[in-house]
Amino acid sequence: LKDEKLYGQGHERPERDSCPICTLPIPLPVGLHSVFNVCCMKKICHGCNFATTKRRMDDCPFCRASIPKNEADILKMVQARVVKKDP
Repeated sequence: LKDEKLYGQGHERPERDSCPICTLPIPLPVGLHSVFNVCCMKKICHGCNFATTKRRMDDCPFCRASIPKNEADILKMVQARVVKKDP
């Protein structure tokens, strides 16, 4: 009974604060411990991002889309998502 009461007192973090690849919570502050990919609008933890770079993968670790090289490409990706009404 003590354990249930103890564990029931904590605050749950929103799902968006977890890495979608390893499903572990991203350490706080989230902005310093993750990268944001505009292709899929996901935050990836530094560990998963590092593993991707170590394998020499040049695409997004979550959706496998190519990483935009400049701001014009980023804008095109975001606009395409808006047109499709993709959150």
